[in-house]
Amino acid sequence: MVDREVELPPIVDLTKPNDARVYDYLLGGAHNFAVDRELAKQAVAAMPIIRQVALSNRAFMHRVVRVCVQAGVRQFLDLGSGIPGVGNVHEVAQAVDPRCKVAYVDIDPVVHAHGQLILADTPNTALIHADMLDAPAVLRHSAVRGLLDFDEPIAVLALLSLHFVPDERDPEGALATYRDALAVGSLLGLSHPAGDTTAAGVSEAIDVFSQGHLVPVARDWRRLTGFFGGFELLEPGVTRVPRWRPDREGAEDAPVNGGLGVKTSR
Repeated sequence: MVDREVELPPIVDLTKPNDARVYDYLLGGAHNFAVDRELAKQAVAAMPIIRQVALSNRAFMHRVVRVCVQAGVRQFLDLGSGIPGVGNVHEVAQAVDPRCKVAYVDIDPVVHAHGQLILADTPNTALIHADMLDAPAVLRHSAVRGLLDFDEPIAVLALLSLHFVPDERDPEGALATYRDALAVGSLLGLSHPAGDTTAAGVSEAIDVFSQGHLVPVARDWRRLTGFFGGFELLEPGVTRVPRWRPDREGAEDAPVNGGLGVKTSR
């Protein structure tokens, strides 16, 4: 099952692959087209572990969201969310507590077009068409302010999204702005391709994905740990995502690091 052309606005060009739809396909989602599946197959051929990367990151997100809800957090701000389908944040959180609220943020108009259809009848959710690095604009957005209460803890997530941000755009600065706006007890969940991976086909996969006009940047464990400035990392700290509080034994490794931190003071 895939999106039907008649449901989508003209901004959705079915002749060009889209990174978010490629990721949706790798996860087994329905919001992709032939051109996206072809690019995904090229990426898998170049780097066979890439589907496992997507699935491991999604499983990590599920565990992170459940930990946040168990900690009493009922609000989520998902930065660089991609298409909000295939067991995304609102589904996981609201399965535990239907009162959970989720604001998705993505700059891609194609993501917005698909997401508006997906979330049309879903309460307590919003999809914001904005640049996640423009933290002041996101934080003052009427949909964000209308949905989330910044006097209460919020879980901010940036899962496999910061690797599309070059250093010159200062991802640490954006994260610091979000941090300063959050109440004590808020959480930050991050995941990022590992800069120390020995997985075969990484450079080839990057070449493939450059067709989608986004060139991923790998960063090492130390750099990702630095993104948690002002947050206290929860056990087991920053680690490969399959090893972060695994809920099953024998999970395959994936060259992605991740962690979850809590804001303990102003």
